[in-house]
Amino acid sequence: MDFLLSENNLWILLIALASGAMLMWPNLGRGRSVPRLAVADAVQQVNREQGLFIDIRPADQFKTGHIPQARNITLDTLESHLGTLPQDKPIVLVDARGRDSARALTQLRKHGFKQVSCLDGGLAAWAEGGMPLKKS
Repeated sequence: MDFLLSENNLWILLIALASGAMLMWPNLGRGRSVPRLAVADAVQQVNREQGLFIDIRPADQFKTGHIPQARNITLDTLESHLGTLPQDKPIVLVDARGRDSARALTQLRKHGFKQVSCLDGGLAAWAEGGMPLKKS
């Protein structure tokens, strides 16, 4: 017990707890109602059900490399493009690393889109999986 009550050890214990909490923080919200698809599953779903890849990255990033047939609709212009998106087909949202697409998913769900998911790992996972990229 003296070990825990020592001032130096107490600081070390607090720092260790804070570090552990900070490492777990990104994963805490990940599983909550945000369907994420692995690259192979996303390709299958889009091909089988004539779905759509929506790349929410800025246009300059989109031009450097994107999924072939993906549409570039940035997060800040998504609401103005709602009328052009099919509500009866799956939509897979793509961002750089799979972190920002959850906000776009929330926006689409608010407007009645039910078949929306995020590409797990984003475009980085797509490229790491050896999938083709198109440059425009």
